[in-house]
Amino acid sequence: MLFKQQALLRQKLFVLGSLVIGSVLYLVARVGTLDRLQPICPIESRFHPSEPEQIPLRTLQFKRGLLHELRKGNATKEQIRLHNLVQQLPRAIIIGVRKGGTRALLEMLNLHPAVVKASQEIHFFDNDKNYARGIDWYRGKMPFSLPHQITIEKSPAYFITEEVPERIFKMNSSIKLLIIVREPTTRAVSDYTQVLEGKERKNKTYHKFENLAIDANTCEVNTKYKAVRTSIYTKHLERWLKYFPVEQFHIVDGDRLITDPLPELQLVERFLNLPSRISQYNLYFNATRGFYCLRFNIVFNKCLAGSKGRIHPEVDPSVVTKLQKFFHPFNQKFYQITGRTFNWP
Repeated sequence: MLFKQQALLRQKLFVLGSLVIGSVLYLVARVGTLDRLQPICPIESRFHPSEPEQIPLRTLQFKRGLLHELRKGNATKEQIRLHNLVQQLPRAIIIGVRKGGTRALLEMLNLHPAVVKASQEIHFFDNDKNYARGIDWYRGKMPFSLPHQITIEKSPAYFITEEVPERIFKMNSSIKLLIIVREPTTRAVSDYTQVLEGKERKNKTYHKFENLAIDANTCEVNTKYKAVRTSIYTKHLERWLKYFPVEQFHIVDGDRLITDPLPELQLVERFLNLPSRISQYNLYFNATRGFYCLRFNIVFNKCLAGSKGRIHPEVDPSVVTKLQKFFHPFNQKFYQITGRTFNWP
Protein backbone atom coordinates (compact mmCIF):
# COMPACT_ATOMS: atom_id res chain seq x y z
CA MET A 1 0.00 0.00 0.00
CA LEU A 2 2.79 2.41 0.97
CA PHE A 3 4.65 1.53 -2.22
CA LYS A 4 1.60 2.46 -4.37
CA GLN A 5 1.22 5.80 -2.60
CA GLN A 6 4.88 6.64 -3.17
CA ALA A 7 4.60 5.70 -6.85
CA LEU A 8 1.51 7.88 -7.24
CA LEU A 9 3.25 10.82 -5.54
CA ARG A 10 6.29 10.47 -7.84
CA GLN A 11 3.96 10.48 -10.85
CA LYS A 12 2.24 13.69 -9.71
CA LEU A 13 5.56 15.40 -9.07
CA PHE A 14 6.76 14.39 -12.54
CA VAL A 15 3.66 15.88 -14.17
CA LEU A 16 3.95 19.06 -12.09
CA GLY A 17 7.64 19.40 -12.91
CA SER A 18 6.90 18.98 -16.60
CA LEU A 19 4.32 21.77 -16.44
CA VAL A 20 6.74 24.10 -14.64
CA ILE A 21 9.55 23.44 -17.13
CA GLY A 22 7.14 23.93 -20.04
CA SER A 23 5.97 27.25 -18.63
CA VAL A 24 9.53 28.46 -18.12
CA LEU A 25 10.49 27.50 -21.68
CA TYR A 26 7.43 29.33 -23.05
CA LEU A 27 8.28 32.50 -21.12
CA VAL A 28 11.89 32.38 -22.30
CA ALA A 29 10.73 32.01 -25.89
CA ARG A 30 8.18 34.82 -25.44
CA VAL A 31 10.72 37.23 -23.95
CA GLY A 32 13.10 36.39 -26.75
CA THR A 33 10.42 37.20 -29.29
CA LEU A 34 9.68 40.56 -27.63
CA ASP A 35 13.39 41.36 -27.51
CA ARG A 36 13.63 40.66 -31.22
CA LEU A 37 10.62 42.83 -31.97
CA GLN A 38 11.65 45.79 -29.80
CA PRO A 39 14.24 47.34 -32.17
CA ILE A 40 11.64 47.44 -34.98
CA CYS A 41 9.37 49.87 -33.10
CA PRO A 42 11.12 51.24 -29.98
CA ILE A 43 9.03 53.40 -27.65
CA GLU A 44 11.18 56.46 -28.33
CA SER A 45 10.54 56.30 -32.06
CA ARG A 46 6.81 56.46 -31.52
CA PHE A 47 7.24 59.91 -30.05
CA HIS A 48 9.96 61.15 -32.36
CA PRO A 49 8.73 63.95 -34.64
CA SER A 50 10.85 62.70 -37.54
CA GLU A 51 8.73 59.52 -37.67
CA PRO A 52 5.18 60.92 -37.38
CA GLU A 53 3.42 57.82 -38.63
CA GLN A 54 4.31 56.06 -35.36
CA ILE A 55 2.98 58.71 -32.95
CA PRO A 56 -0.76 58.27 -32.38
CA LEU A 57 -1.48 55.04 -30.50
CA ARG A 58 0.86 55.42 -27.56
CA THR A 59 0.17 59.13 -27.22
CA LEU A 60 -3.59 58.68 -27.32
CA GLN A 61 -3.27 56.14 -24.52
CA PHE A 62 -1.66 58.83 -22.39
CA LYS A 63 -4.09 61.55 -23.42
CA ARG A 64 -7.25 59.54 -22.86
CA GLY A 65 -5.95 57.66 -19.84
CA LEU A 66 -3.28 59.02 -17.56
CA LEU A 67 -3.68 62.65 -18.64
CA HIS A 68 -7.39 62.37 -17.91
CA GLU A 69 -6.55 61.14 -14.42
CA LEU A 70 -4.17 64.06 -13.99
CA ARG A 71 -6.90 66.55 -14.84
CA LYS A 72 -9.12 64.91 -12.21
CA GLY A 73 -6.24 65.01 -9.71
CA ASN A 74 -6.11 61.21 -9.41
CA ALA A 75 -2.65 60.49 -10.82
CA THR A 76 0.18 59.96 -8.35
CA LYS A 77 3.54 61.74 -8.30
CA GLU A 78 5.13 58.39 -9.12
CA GLN A 79 3.03 58.07 -12.28
CA ILE A 80 4.01 61.60 -13.29
CA ARG A 81 7.70 60.84 -12.73
CA LEU A 82 7.67 57.47 -14.48
CA HIS A 83 5.99 58.81 -17.60
CA ASN A 84 8.13 61.95 -17.78
CA LEU A 85 5.09 64.22 -17.66
CA VAL A 86 5.59 67.95 -17.28
CA GLN A 87 3.62 71.19 -17.17
CA GLN A 88 4.87 73.20 -20.10
CA LEU A 89 4.32 76.82 -21.03
CA PRO A 90 2.26 77.13 -24.22
CA ARG A 91 4.11 77.10 -27.53
CA ALA A 92 0.95 78.35 -29.23
CA ILE A 93 -1.94 80.49 -28.00
CA ILE A 94 -5.35 81.12 -29.52
CA ILE A 95 -5.49 84.85 -28.77
CA GLY A 96 -8.93 85.56 -30.27
CA VAL A 97 -11.32 86.64 -31.36
CA ARG A 98 -14.31 86.45 -29.05
CA LYS A 99 -17.24 84.67 -30.76
CA GLY A 100 -14.99 83.75 -33.65
CA GLY A 101 -14.89 80.05 -32.76
CA THR A 102 -12.01 79.90 -30.27
CA ARG A 103 -13.51 77.03 -28.25
CA ALA A 104 -14.32 74.99 -31.34
CA LEU A 105 -10.79 75.50 -32.67
CA LEU A 106 -9.17 74.48 -29.38
CA GLU A 107 -11.30 71.34 -29.03
CA MET A 108 -10.67 70.32 -32.64
CA LEU A 109 -6.91 70.81 -32.33
CA ASN A 110 -7.03 68.60 -29.24
CA LEU A 111 -7.87 65.74 -31.62
CA HIS A 112 -4.19 65.79 -32.58
CA PRO A 113 -2.12 63.41 -30.42
CA ALA A 114 0.73 65.92 -30.17
CA VAL A 115 -1.51 68.68 -28.79
CA VAL A 116 -2.61 69.11 -25.17
CA LYS A 117 -5.08 71.87 -24.32
CA ALA A 118 -5.68 73.92 -21.22
CA SER A 119 -9.30 73.18 -20.39
CA GLN A 120 -10.18 76.59 -18.98
CA GLU A 121 -9.41 80.12 -20.13
CA ILE A 122 -6.47 81.18 -17.97
CA HIS A 123 -6.74 84.97 -18.47
CA PHE A 124 -3.13 85.39 -17.38
CA PHE A 125 -1.95 88.11 -19.72
CA ASP A 126 -5.14 90.21 -19.78
CA ASN A 127 -5.83 90.14 -16.03
CA ASP A 128 -3.52 92.30 -13.92
CA LYS A 129 -4.16 90.31 -10.75
CA ASN A 130 -3.34 87.00 -12.44
CA TYR A 131 -0.32 88.45 -14.23
CA ALA A 132 1.09 89.70 -10.93
CA ARG A 133 1.11 86.09 -9.68
CA GLY A 134 3.98 85.36 -12.02
CA ILE A 135 4.96 82.90 -14.72
CA ASP A 136 5.19 79.94 -12.34
CA TRP A 137 1.52 80.42 -11.43
CA TYR A 138 0.71 80.45 -15.13
CA ARG A 139 2.72 77.27 -15.74
CA GLY A 140 0.89 75.63 -12.84
CA LYS A 141 -2.39 76.21 -14.68
CA MET A 142 -1.18 74.21 -17.68
CA PRO A 143 -2.10 70.54 -18.21
CA PHE A 144 0.46 67.77 -17.79
CA SER A 145 1.94 66.63 -21.08
CA LEU A 146 4.73 64.64 -22.65
CA PRO A 147 7.87 66.60 -23.60
CA HIS A 148 7.22 66.36 -27.36
CA GLN A 149 3.64 67.61 -27.09
CA ILE A 150 2.53 71.20 -27.67
CA THR A 151 0.47 72.88 -24.98
CA ILE A 152 -2.15 75.33 -26.27
CA GLU A 153 -4.39 77.68 -24.34
CA LYS A 154 -7.08 80.10 -25.51
CA SER A 155 -8.25 83.36 -24.01
CA PRO A 156 -10.01 85.50 -26.64
CA ALA A 157 -9.72 88.66 -24.53
CA TYR A 158 -5.98 88.61 -25.29
CA PHE A 159 -6.54 89.94 -28.82
CA ILE A 160 -8.16 93.22 -27.78
CA THR A 161 -6.30 93.94 -24.50
CA GLU A 162 -3.55 96.52 -24.98
CA GLU A 163 -1.01 95.13 -22.50
CA VAL A 164 -1.11 91.54 -23.74
CA PRO A 165 1.22 91.62 -26.81
CA GLU A 166 4.14 92.93 -24.79
CA ARG A 167 3.50 90.52 -21.93
CA ILE A 168 3.41 87.48 -24.21
CA PHE A 169 6.51 88.72 -26.05
CA LYS A 170 8.40 88.85 -22.75
CA MET A 171 7.43 85.23 -22.06
CA ASN A 172 8.27 83.86 -25.52
CA SER A 173 9.12 86.06 -28.47
CA SER A 174 8.88 83.12 -30.92
CA ILE A 175 5.48 81.81 -29.80
CA LYS A 176 2.93 80.94 -32.49
CA LEU A 177 -0.29 82.94 -32.38
CA LEU A 178 -3.66 81.80 -33.70
CA ILE A 179 -6.46 84.22 -34.57
CA ILE A 180 -9.85 82.89 -35.64
CA VAL A 181 -12.19 85.39 -37.28
CA ARG A 182 -15.72 85.46 -38.66
CA GLU A 183 -17.48 87.97 -40.88
CA PRO A 184 -17.35 91.07 -38.63
CA THR A 185 -21.07 91.92 -38.57
CA THR A 186 -22.03 88.30 -37.89
CA ARG A 187 -19.44 88.17 -35.10
CA ALA A 188 -20.80 91.38 -33.54
CA VAL A 189 -24.36 89.99 -33.54
CA SER A 190 -23.10 86.73 -32.02
CA ASP A 191 -21.32 88.74 -29.32
CA TYR A 192 -24.55 90.60 -28.58
CA THR A 193 -26.54 87.35 -28.51
CA GLN A 194 -24.30 85.83 -25.83
CA VAL A 195 -24.67 88.90 -23.60
CA LEU A 196 -28.42 88.99 -24.24
CA GLU A 197 -28.80 85.36 -23.16
CA GLY A 198 -26.96 86.11 -19.94
CA LYS A 199 -29.25 89.04 -19.22
CA GLU A 200 -32.37 86.99 -19.91
CA ARG A 201 -31.13 84.22 -17.65
CA LYS A 202 -31.08 86.78 -14.82
CA ASN A 203 -34.49 88.19 -15.84
CA LYS A 204 -32.90 91.48 -16.84
CA THR A 205 -33.88 93.64 -19.80
CA TYR A 206 -31.37 94.61 -22.47
CA HIS A 207 -31.17 97.03 -25.38
CA LYS A 208 -31.87 95.93 -28.92
CA PHE A 209 -28.76 95.31 -31.01
CA GLU A 210 -29.67 98.16 -33.36
CA ASN A 211 -29.76 100.66 -30.48
CA LEU A 212 -26.29 99.61 -29.33
CA ALA A 213 -24.61 99.37 -32.71
CA ILE A 214 -25.92 102.67 -34.08
CA ASP A 215 -25.41 106.05 -32.37
CA ALA A 216 -28.87 107.60 -32.03
CA ASN A 217 -27.47 111.14 -32.24
CA THR A 218 -25.40 110.74 -35.41
CA CYS A 219 -27.12 107.70 -36.98
CA GLU A 220 -23.62 106.35 -37.61
CA VAL A 221 -21.98 103.17 -36.37
CA ASN A 222 -21.27 103.37 -32.64
CA THR A 223 -17.55 102.61 -32.32
CA LYS A 224 -17.81 102.85 -28.53
CA TYR A 225 -19.86 99.66 -28.50
CA LYS A 226 -17.45 96.86 -27.60
CA ALA A 227 -18.99 94.31 -29.98
CA VAL A 228 -18.31 96.71 -32.86
CA ARG A 229 -14.77 97.58 -31.72
CA THR A 230 -13.80 93.92 -31.41
CA SER A 231 -14.78 93.31 -35.05
CA ILE A 232 -12.32 95.96 -36.30
CA TYR A 233 -9.68 93.24 -36.55
CA THR A 234 -6.96 95.28 -38.22
CA LYS A 235 -6.85 97.87 -35.40
CA HIS A 236 -6.04 95.20 -32.85
CA LEU A 237 -3.66 93.28 -35.12
CA GLU A 238 -1.57 96.40 -35.75
CA ARG A 239 -0.86 96.59 -32.02
CA TRP A 240 0.38 92.97 -32.05
CA LEU A 241 2.60 93.61 -35.05
CA LYS A 242 4.67 96.02 -32.97
CA TYR A 243 6.03 92.96 -31.17
CA PHE A 244 5.61 89.97 -33.48
CA PRO A 245 6.26 89.51 -37.22
CA VAL A 246 3.24 88.60 -39.32
CA GLU A 247 4.77 85.14 -39.95
CA GLN A 248 4.07 84.21 -36.31
CA PHE A 249 0.33 84.64 -36.82
CA HIS A 250 -2.05 82.23 -38.46
CA ILE A 251 -5.52 83.37 -39.39
CA VAL A 252 -8.28 80.75 -39.15
CA ASP A 253 -11.55 81.16 -41.03
CA GLY A 254 -14.18 80.74 -38.31
CA ASP A 255 -17.05 80.57 -40.80
CA ARG A 256 -15.37 77.75 -42.71
CA LEU A 257 -14.55 75.94 -39.47
CA ILE A 258 -18.31 75.60 -38.99
CA THR A 259 -19.17 74.34 -42.48
CA ASP A 260 -16.00 72.46 -43.51
CA PRO A 261 -13.53 72.23 -40.61
CA LEU A 262 -10.94 69.75 -41.90
CA PRO A 263 -9.13 72.01 -44.42
CA GLU A 264 -8.80 74.72 -41.77
CA LEU A 265 -7.40 72.26 -39.23
CA GLN A 266 -4.90 70.94 -41.76
CA LEU A 267 -3.64 74.49 -42.32
CA VAL A 268 -3.14 74.88 -38.58
CA GLU A 269 -1.28 71.56 -38.39
CA ARG A 270 1.18 72.86 -40.99
CA PHE A 271 1.55 76.21 -39.22
CA LEU A 272 2.38 74.44 -35.95
CA ASN A 273 4.81 72.08 -37.76
CA LEU A 274 2.77 69.06 -36.70
CA PRO A 275 2.46 65.87 -38.74
CA SER A 276 -0.96 65.55 -40.36
CA ARG A 277 -3.07 63.53 -37.93
CA ILE A 278 -6.60 64.97 -37.92
CA SER A 279 -8.75 63.32 -40.59
CA GLN A 280 -12.36 63.27 -41.71
CA TYR A 281 -12.86 60.28 -39.43
CA ASN A 282 -12.40 62.61 -36.44
CA LEU A 283 -15.20 64.96 -37.55
CA TYR A 284 -18.83 64.11 -38.11
CA PHE A 285 -21.77 66.39 -38.73
CA ASN A 286 -24.50 66.29 -36.10
CA ALA A 287 -27.73 67.24 -37.87
CA THR A 288 -29.54 67.76 -34.56
CA ARG A 289 -26.95 70.23 -33.26
CA GLY A 290 -26.29 71.75 -36.66
CA PHE A 291 -22.50 71.61 -36.50
CA TYR A 292 -19.59 69.20 -36.44
CA CYS A 293 -18.78 67.01 -33.46
CA LEU A 294 -15.52 65.26 -32.61
CA ARG A 295 -14.65 61.57 -32.77
CA PHE A 296 -11.47 60.60 -30.90
CA ASN A 297 -11.92 56.84 -31.38
CA ILE A 298 -14.67 54.23 -31.69
CA VAL A 299 -15.62 54.78 -28.05
CA PHE A 300 -15.09 58.47 -27.28
CA ASN A 301 -17.09 61.19 -29.08
CA LYS A 302 -17.66 64.78 -28.06
CA CYS A 303 -19.87 67.68 -29.12
CA LEU A 304 -19.41 71.28 -28.07
CA ALA A 305 -21.57 72.69 -25.29
CA GLY A 306 -25.22 73.37 -26.01
CA SER A 307 -24.56 77.11 -25.65
CA LYS A 308 -22.65 77.01 -28.95
CA GLY A 309 -24.62 77.74 -32.09
CA ARG A 310 -27.13 80.12 -30.50
CA ILE A 311 -29.89 81.42 -32.77
CA HIS A 312 -29.25 85.09 -33.54
CA PRO A 313 -32.05 87.64 -33.23
CA GLU A 314 -33.41 89.33 -36.34
CA VAL A 315 -31.51 92.54 -37.08
CA ASP A 316 -32.80 95.43 -39.18
CA PRO A 317 -31.34 94.88 -42.70
CA SER A 318 -30.45 98.57 -42.99
CA VAL A 319 -28.32 98.30 -39.84
CA VAL A 320 -26.63 95.18 -41.19
CA THR A 321 -25.82 97.02 -44.43
CA LYS A 322 -24.51 100.06 -42.54
CA LEU A 323 -22.22 97.85 -40.45
CA GLN A 324 -20.94 95.95 -43.47
CA LYS A 325 -20.06 99.20 -45.23
CA PHE A 326 -18.36 100.45 -42.07
CA PHE A 327 -16.22 97.31 -41.70
CA HIS A 328 -15.33 97.05 -45.41
CA PRO A 329 -12.19 99.28 -45.46
CA PHE A 330 -10.90 97.70 -42.27
CA ASN A 331 -11.44 94.25 -43.79
CA GLN A 332 -9.47 95.20 -46.90
CA LYS A 333 -6.53 96.29 -44.77
CA PHE A 334 -6.78 93.08 -42.75
CA TYR A 335 -6.58 91.04 -45.98
CA GLN A 336 -3.54 93.02 -47.07
CA ILE A 337 -1.66 92.58 -43.79
CA THR A 338 -2.38 88.89 -43.26
CA GLY A 339 -2.31 87.73 -46.87
CA ARG A 340 -5.63 85.94 -46.39
CA THR A 341 -8.77 87.10 -48.18
CA PHE A 342 -12.34 86.32 -47.12
CA ASN A 343 -15.59 86.71 -49.03
CA TRP A 344 -16.94 89.30 -46.62
CA PRO A 345 -19.29 92.06 -47.88
